[in-house]
Amino acid sequence: QVQLVESGGGLVQAGGSLRLSCAASGRTFSMNTMAWFRQPPGKEREFVASMKYYGTYYADSVKGRFTISRDNAKNTVYLQMNSLKPEDTAVYSCAADLRSGSYSQEYGYGYWGQGTQVTVSS
Repeated sequence: QVQLVESGGGLVQAGGSLRLSCAASGRTFSMNTMAWFRQPPGKEREFVASMKYYGTYYADSVKGRFTISRDNAKNTVYLQMNSLKPEDTAVYSCAADLRSGSYSQEYGYGYWGQGTQVTVSS
């Protein structure tokens, strides 16, 4: 059974940093796209960042502040979030195994984690 488990969320002041982790079990994703999405309060889920072995992609709203990385030995993907803003407040979820569509479209991913809350206070 494949599982994705996120951790690292919490409450942080504006300007602070957090690092999210997404640990995968049940299969490896070293050659597959892994991504982070987020759902702000009262809004739809949106793309944050993704990576495959040949590149990384970011939403314009987080470019220059967030960094996605992965440790294939640990089957884990990370999201380093710096210079956090109140508008970054959301439930952050990781996704793996892009099967169809674009890396920024949630419907194409085969596996999802349960999400972790990030709250940025002003």
